Amino acid sequence: MQDYDEVTAFLGEWGPFQRLIFFLLSASIIPNGFNGLSSVFFTATPEHHCRVPDTANLSSAWRNHSVPMRLQGRPCRRYRLAMMVNFSELGLEPGRDVDLEQLEQEGCLDGWEFSQDIYLSTIVTEVAEHLKHFEKEVIHPSLLFQWNLVCEDDWKAPLTISLFFVGVLMGSFISGQLSDRFGRKNVLFVTMGMQTGFSFLQIFSKNFEMFTVLFFLVGMGQISNYVAAFVLGTEILGKSVRIIFSTLGVCIFYAFGYMLLPLFAYFIRDWRMLLLALTVPGVLCAALWWFIPESPRWLISQGRFQEAEVIIRRAAKTNGIIAPSTIFDSSELQDLSSKKQQSHSILDLIRTRNIRMITVMSIILWLTISVGYFGLSLDTPNLHGDVYLNCFLSAVVEVPAYVLAWLLLRHLPRRYSMATALFLGGSVLLFVQLVPPELYYLATVLVMVGKFGVTAAFSMVYVYTAELYPTVVRNMGVGVSSTASRLGSILSPYFVYLGAYDRFLPYILMGSLTILTAILTLFLPETFGTPLPDTIDQMLRVKGIKYRQTPSHTRMLKDGEESPTVLKSTSF
Repeated sequence: MQDYDEVTAFLGEWGPFQRLIFFLLSASIIPNGFNGLSSVFFTATPEHHCRVPDTANLSSAWRNHSVPMRLQGRPCRRYRLAMMVNFSELGLEPGRDVDLEQLEQEGCLDGWEFSQDIYLSTIVTEVAEHLKHFEKEVIHPSLLFQWNLVCEDDWKAPLTISLFFVGVLMGSFISGQLSDRFGRKNVLFVTMGMQTGFSFLQIFSKNFEMFTVLFFLVGMGQISNYVAAFVLGTEILGKSVRIIFSTLGVCIFYAFGYMLLPLFAYFIRDWRMLLLALTVPGVLCAALWWFIPESPRWLISQGRFQEAEVIIRRAAKTNGIIAPSTIFDSSELQDLSSKKQQSHSILDLIRTRNIRMITVMSIILWLTISVGYFGLSLDTPNLHGDVYLNCFLSAVVEVPAYVLAWLLLRHLPRRYSMATALFLGGSVLLFVQLVPPELYYLATVLVMVGKFGVTAAFSMVYVYTAELYPTVVRNMGVGVSSTASRLGSILSPYFVYLGAYDRFLPYILMGSLTILTAILTLFLPETFGTPLPDTIDQMLRVKGIKYRQTPSHTRMLKDGEESPTVLKSTSF
């Protein structure tokens, strides 16, 4: 039986067909850059203070002093309105005639006033928009249409983002199974429609709960079409192009979508209109259906040889190549598909001490990198300076990070490359707290350098993890590690949320975790330049742990042979 790549080698590696597939599949990833981090603007909290009704008979002095000075940074209370009205009618001045420290306080019973200097509206400010219509009604405005995403309910905004990533987690569980059963192309476009359709429905959200449920479904669609496009590209493209597609093509086009997000947000300051604009590219991607074929590999696995051959012949015609009279020998392919393979379960990831250690270390590595990447991405509105420029820079810095990661993967050892990127990202984040307030631009530069290091590590960890696990459990190993990454993304909004209590606390936590993970990476085995292991016994060994040699390995040493994965030294 010939290998699929050998059978289709006559197509070449980089003809018009391959270029078309490369760029169209990469372009289908652009909307993922929108939806993945659009919450940066949708859930932003503008400056605000307790609202005082226009009908309240207050002097301008009392209106200006309605919020206690010590609560200016977290304005969730005001002086009791009835008392302020009484003092105002008596002509008493705040601070001069009345000791404000002794005044009784109350919550923001009439809602909040939000600044529109940066955002016209976000899901947080929906309360203010609806209160405008009911301030003169008999029904108290606090009972009407409030989303309540500030003060005691400010935890709801990061919860919205976390539930989006819960949707991503759920989607990652089912996307592979759906793709294997119904085909890569079908799942790609159905989930792309799911992502775009539910994003459009979010525009009509009447309350926080409706918005959040729809955002959860958007997350499921986002990761599913991302995975489907990734798999479809790796199965159609040749070996050399496949590596570039998976490390540069998909990632850079995702970053390109991320870059466009702040540009859209800058010109469209209302969250509903912004969401409408961000759904347009997803609608346009529907036209790709007529240009992107199904995976011939998947068709062969389903016994649909004739359909696979039609696609290959069409590709040959596009490339100006005459295809051979017989491309696939169906009898050989049937023999291949009928072979029984040894079954493996997820428990094999903890079967031996070595694979158990690698699994635990991979989970920690993926979780920490994900917290750092998404935490820094979601934190851009909290940086000093222009929020739109900061978000754009956060996206731009990813491009050189992906290029660097690709170069490191091609030429340097994996664990030292990973550890260096993580040390760089973590150390600069710890330095942020030492920057004087007047040098805020330096703090922004350090955060961007930290994002650069974490992003480079995020790009490399996919390849490194796949190389650590043997063929028989590689898919499960990468899947479990990816699940840990989703858990990290779910936690990341609350790392950002801690900044409301201490501005530097998120950077201290993310920086410390990243450096500790960099040290942990040094204990992983080196896979650069070594053959991929096929069985669990062939796996490279974790550093610093002594192992007993297996009987099979002892026999190989006696025969003077060397395993393709010779045991590494326990020292660095």
